[in-house]
Amino acid sequence: MDLRAAPDDSTEAGAPRPSHGLPRLRRGAGFIAALLCVAVLLVVAAGEWAAQSERDAQWDNLRRSGEVQALALRGVATRYNYLPFTTAQHPLVSQLLRHPASQEVRDAANAYLQAVNEHAGSDMLYVMDLEGLTLASSNWDTPSSFVHQNYRNRPYFHDALGGDTGRFYGVGKTTGEPGLFVSAPVRDNGRVIGVVAVKVRMEPIANPWEQLRDPVFVTDARGIVFLGSEPSWLYRTSRPVPAADVQQLQHNEQYGTGWTPRPVPWTLRQQDDQPGAELRLDGNGKRYLAFEEALPDLGWTLTVTADSRVVAVARQQAWALATLASGLLVLGALYWQLRERRLAENRQARIGLEQRVQERTHALQQAQAFRQSMEDSLLVGMRARDLEGRIVYVNAAMCDMVGYRADELIGQLPPYPYWHPDDLDRHWNDSDTVLAGNAFPQGRENRLRHRDGSDVYTMFYTTRLIDGSGQHIGWMSSVVNITAQKRAEEQQQQHETQLQRVQRVITVGEMASTLAHELNQPLAALVNYAAAARALAAQGKTGPLNDSLEALSAQALRAADIVGRIRRWVRQHPESREPCDLSAIVEQSLELLLRAEARRQGIAVRVEPAAAPLQVHADRVLLEQVVINLGLNALQAMQTHQAPPEGHELRLRLAADHGHALVQVLDRGPGLPPGIAERLFEPFFTTRSDGLGLGLNICRSIIESMGGQLQACNREGGGAVFEIRLPLASAPDNP
Repeated sequence: MDLRAAPDDSTEAGAPRPSHGLPRLRRGAGFIAALLCVAVLLVVAAGEWAAQSERDAQWDNLRRSGEVQALALRGVATRYNYLPFTTAQHPLVSQLLRHPASQEVRDAANAYLQAVNEHAGSDMLYVMDLEGLTLASSNWDTPSSFVHQNYRNRPYFHDALGGDTGRFYGVGKTTGEPGLFVSAPVRDNGRVIGVVAVKVRMEPIANPWEQLRDPVFVTDARGIVFLGSEPSWLYRTSRPVPAADVQQLQHNEQYGTGWTPRPVPWTLRQQDDQPGAELRLDGNGKRYLAFEEALPDLGWTLTVTADSRVVAVARQQAWALATLASGLLVLGALYWQLRERRLAENRQARIGLEQRVQERTHALQQAQAFRQSMEDSLLVGMRARDLEGRIVYVNAAMCDMVGYRADELIGQLPPYPYWHPDDLDRHWNDSDTVLAGNAFPQGRENRLRHRDGSDVYTMFYTTRLIDGSGQHIGWMSSVVNITAQKRAEEQQQQHETQLQRVQRVITVGEMASTLAHELNQPLAALVNYAAAARALAAQGKTGPLNDSLEALSAQALRAADIVGRIRRWVRQHPESREPCDLSAIVEQSLELLLRAEARRQGIAVRVEPAAAPLQVHADRVLLEQVVINLGLNALQAMQTHQAPPEGHELRLRLAADHGHALVQVLDRGPGLPPGIAERLFEPFFTTRSDGLGLGLNICRSIIESMGGQLQACNREGGGAVFEIRLPLASAPDNP
């Protein structure tokens, strides 16, 4: 469009211009002022929006981190809850408490506790009498032995004397090292005769916290910090502690002999409109966002924090970006005002060709200066090269990105000084590809070397450079700095690695629970046979004694075999499957445990054999374990249920059905309610207070690994039926 205006015939060259510009200038000034006000409001609003968004993101991160840390903390705290109770059932512990003066019994008890502690992986395992005096301990042969130490002032000791399970976190009286103490009573004919306690160290969960950037700590029910990433905060109070509680803590020596209440060096302020609180350090005034995760089952509160400076940084960055955008808007408005003014001046200027040429030249100079300012203010680097690869133009952003001045880069041919020395082959290949006419309009990631030696990660977008006549004269590249994005991706990968490590810890805990559940039955049988052998030895009955010892040895070998089979099964190794007679497996299960347990409970056992022998390909030991588990479950169900008129009876039925062998375990218990039947085989679901909820889940997994099915339904006339269905081995070569 021609911007020149034809001279007005009524206006002579050199005549003065009409004064119409003053009202226009006033209107322009008012428009710019209004635009500046809008820009300021946009900058403020953008900063507040960015701060709120970053604050919400931090709360979400803290919530997720709190859930993960609470799960890990709960797993470590409850890992050894079973150990005191299990140890208290051993006859050797009861014998020690009845005969504490016997050195032979003491030595045997010390050896037993040491072996159990080493296999369980706990810190200490010890036995105390009714006065709190330690009679035997797993560390009996160390300088810091618990033997002859008295712990009657510890709350976990009194909880166990009352018949309950005790849990207590505190500093050790003997070693001076903190830990979690879990206790259980030792009973003899219903009477408490002693206490078994285990000490668990919490360092495995607390040590990784010290590597975190922001503090993480745990407080007890009184608000005392007892675990965390800041050593100087330990055993300090976050709120006032009543005098009676202080005296109780000093009497219990929970946090050491010389403990006195001292406040923590920070202040926690609750915020009504936020999901957490603000933690402000005394002295330097540093602030954190603090999220509290309650652990009611332990009586603890986990607090995770995040530095609140990231919110201020987000607000400042938003201000900077909004200021840049507003500046571009104002510059655009100024450019529009200048253009309108120039057009108005050109329409009014009719004084001659020379004056119009001078005005046009001046306007072009202003436009060039404005374009240069626009290019220099861009955050994206711009680089232009000719057809030979020589740099002909770079903007200020490109210079800042590589650390070289424009006069140092313009005129350079490959290799350029900012090429990374480790990626020279890649740079040469990219340059040759572009100069050959194959540009990368979709983008190409490159690593550059800054003048100061640091690495800069960039994305290059290259297209053809065309002059005003449409000729291809070179290549224009837009360069985007993605170094911050790269570092953010690396940090995200580190967070994912940490979460995977936490999941592995949880998986190990579940596997330990599974192994304990499977070994419970052979271990219980070992205890029974050992007690019988001891009684027979006292009576001098050699024949029955040998039978009991042989049965005890068989149960020990069976426990070892179960451990090996479970290890192979967990590692997904092929099972040891062989042709088995199903009737022999059922009879062996009855001989191992079921018939003796039924006789003890006064319940009749009936076996309905099949019409013909049933051969299946299976793992004999695991299949026997499944039959024993189902039989024991049936006996327990009938024990807690009122007997029907015809009496309780455990029935095992064998049959063949359409190419499958069936083993049915029938009882006259309470049956399966609908709500329980739907969740019967879920892991960790149980209706018993002392159950783990893993037995039926493990049984189904074993049967399915042998190509079979495990089902359950209610029995006609009352009770339940559990059915094992396995493929028949019709021929020796059946896989």
